[in-house]
Amino acid sequence: MSDMQKTLREEVTLSGIGLHTGKEVKLTIKPAKENTGFVFVRTDLEGHPQVEADVNYVVATERGTTLEKLGVKITTCEHLLAALVGCDVDNAVLEMDASEPPILDGSSKYFVEAIESVGVAEQNIAREYLVVKEVLTYSDPATGSEITIIPSDTYEVTTMVDFGTKVLGTQNATLKNISEFKDEISSARTFSFLHELEMLLDHGLIKGGDISNAIVYVDKDLTPETTEKLKKAFGKDNVSIRPNGILDNLNLNYPNEAARHKLLDVIGDLALAGVKIKGKVIANKPGHYVNTQFAKKLNRQWKLQKKKNVPDFDLTKEPVFDINGIMKLMPHRPPFLLIDKVLELSDSHVVGLKNVTMNEPFFVGHFPKEPVMPGVLQVEALAQTGGILVLASVPDPENYSTYFIKIDKVKFKRKVIPGDTLIFKIELIEPIRRGIVHMQGYGYVGDTVAVEAELMAQVAKNKVD
Repeated sequence: MSDMQKTLREEVTLSGIGLHTGKEVKLTIKPAKENTGFVFVRTDLEGHPQVEADVNYVVATERGTTLEKLGVKITTCEHLLAALVGCDVDNAVLEMDASEPPILDGSSKYFVEAIESVGVAEQNIAREYLVVKEVLTYSDPATGSEITIIPSDTYEVTTMVDFGTKVLGTQNATLKNISEFKDEISSARTFSFLHELEMLLDHGLIKGGDISNAIVYVDKDLTPETTEKLKKAFGKDNVSIRPNGILDNLNLNYPNEAARHKLLDVIGDLALAGVKIKGKVIANKPGHYVNTQFAKKLNRQWKLQKKKNVPDFDLTKEPVFDINGIMKLMPHRPPFLLIDKVLELSDSHVVGLKNVTMNEPFFVGHFPKEPVMPGVLQVEALAQTGGILVLASVPDPENYSTYFIKIDKVKFKRKVIPGDTLIFKIELIEPIRRGIVHMQGYGYVGDTVAVEAELMAQVAKNKVD
């Protein structure tokens, strides 16, 4: 999949009935500009108020996930959000003339088909990811539910459910890659147990329900009283139990459809974390409460990752330049060559690495009893990394040198000591003009910024003797 953000090519509209409200609703999914995310718009309310798909707006998780912002609610949003994630969409405006999207058949299938009918367009800004580097877990002792995420190069989800009933016991479902969502998960429909259904009907909920948009597992005797109640609710002349223990007029799409639908719910609820995920989610007995609590944890982790601004580097891959390649580009030589290899290089950025060892000559005097890399040399290492960005773009780098013009906004945020690996990332602030290079540089140790500075340099041709 592309690492650029995506939105719909054009808008698309669906209509139907909300499962819990029973109200007719028109949903229009519209393209949105980069970095919008998913935003609900209530067109039936004055001023068309917006509610962002943000986990911090979750106010209820009973029978679905409900968002509320400034008194404006969006209910049962998870199936629609799962479809957007499953279709690889990053940005969309979701206009509705009621509080709840249409339930349709109780799955994400028709949302996916609607999005595919207009297509998805690549945008001009790169995606950002929450890259999971350590195991994160959330558990709910009251229900025994637990969600864990572990490092993975892709977004994977496994759900394990155990309902403790004869008609629906233990089931598992796995999505190896989000690209398989349409075929493997999107058509898994919502479900309920008969005892839950009776309670919901008695409380005036699921007003938009009928046998075509919810699987009903019969976990108790179907008494004449219950039968009459269901006939009235569903507008049927008769209801009965199929041999597989579900109410009639509906065939299962998969033997483990319940587990697949729970997986669908996990994807929809975790979309509220507000960022694409690279990690493997393992959900044991998931539900909307535990899903959204875990999404809050991921959201906090993402905000911390953004605050630290730590890029994801693969230190094991073949370098763009090793030390010999660097010395072909740069005039610097030991002990004043402060980069060991170059990991990434493009027209606008470069990533370099320095292994800081006790053998560095500056540790002899700075400081003998507590060796610390001088801040001025950290800035010099940033500048040398930036020099590679410039000199790699000319055909005869040996005939050019780069000279400092200005250093600004320098900050040192932690000590650099023997044993540290310094990763330097330099990005152009603006294109190179007339030999003037304006760069932003960061130096990282682990997941912490050690040094940052704004640098300006002049590229000049060497004088020939």
